[in-house]
Amino acid sequence: QQFNERNGFNFIVRAHQLVMDGFQWAHEKHCVTVFSAPNYCYRCGNQAAIMMVDEFMNYSFIQYQACPDQGVKDKVRMPDYFL
Repeated sequence: QQFNERNGFNFIVRAHQLVMDGFQWAHEKHCVTVFSAPNYCYRCGNQAAIMMVDEFMNYSFIQYQACPDQGVKDKVRMPDYFL
């Protein structure tokens, strides 16, 4: 909160952390995480989101699901660290 106030920010937007609903507020709405990869690694079942911001700094979130499965995935190519 102090960082935001000192720098004239309303909140911080961050990414690259899985959140199940596509976005998640933290620290009394001073920070939001946005994750845009639905059903991460074909196994997490999470929603994804995009944050829309207009010229007046009004914001909204669009949440979406993964597209329907398009066939069998090549699981041989999945790196071991995701298993």
